[in-house]
Amino acid sequence: MNRYRTDLAMERTAIQGEGLEGVHIESQKQGAMGITWVRIETQAAAERIGKTQGVYWTLTHPLLPHLSPEERLPAVREVAQMLRLLLPPKGDVLVLGLGNRHMTADALGSQVVESILVTRHLEEKRFRSVCALAPGVLGVTGVETAEMARALVEKLKPAAVIVVDALAAMELDHICTTIQLTDTGIHPGSGVGNRRAGISRESLGIPVIALGIPMVVYASTIVRSALKRMVAVERPDQADELAEHMSDGILNDFVVTPKSIDELVKGLSDVLALAINTALQPEFTMEELSLYLH
Repeated sequence: MNRYRTDLAMERTAIQGEGLEGVHIESQKQGAMGITWVRIETQAAAERIGKTQGVYWTLTHPLLPHLSPEERLPAVREVAQMLRLLLPPKGDVLVLGLGNRHMTADALGSQVVESILVTRHLEEKRFRSVCALAPGVLGVTGVETAEMARALVEKLKPAAVIVVDALAAMELDHICTTIQLTDTGIHPGSGVGNRRAGISRESLGIPVIALGIPMVVYASTIVRSALKRMVAVERPDQADELAEHMSDGILNDFVVTPKSIDELVKGLSDVLALAINTALQPEFTMEELSLYLH
């Protein structure tokens, strides 16, 4: 499964086809929005698919990065409701924005953190206690993100952790149009083939909810998909093998991202920040919370 470079559970299950034992999939449409639930129920299924056992919820909207702030509110509301379902009802929450803030395609997490309503230092009873941090990456700080997360959890003792990170997709249509939320935590750097120590319930001892949007796709994946379409007509039995052979090698080291990625990251970080703020602060309306963005 390593040749399929994607962080999206919905893409992993699509590779395997329908009727997977130990996997439950539900899909529904709400206008232009599509919502997919993937529940990986057994360890055998998790190993076969290449994703950790747990729940993966995905929202897709083909125009998500181009919607106005008002038009994004239904998507924000859906993400907030799902996030609230997975979080414990009470207790402090730590929000971690992962990634390298100096690389635009990897700056989603740090930009989301900039717009999180932090309240741990306040005594206002209407607010749920929230703290937020963008810990940076190993190459800049010299500290593993997972090590920093464990230290913060030991010191702050939150009830749950929300981690936000940029993801990688296999389908071009999912770039910047898809939001994935999962209760399995996250492995920083896995989207670009640089898998680091995990941040999860197993490593921290508390619920860890991971939230992300695909910002990149591998060049080898694009080439493989194009080649498969070209040869599938005449040589369907050899299409996958041929595409894999021709796209292997140096292309595995290249990732592709939209040319307007700086603008896309800014807009999509606002979507996730508003969804997180809405989930954590139910005493306030989305309109009130949107005033805290930037």
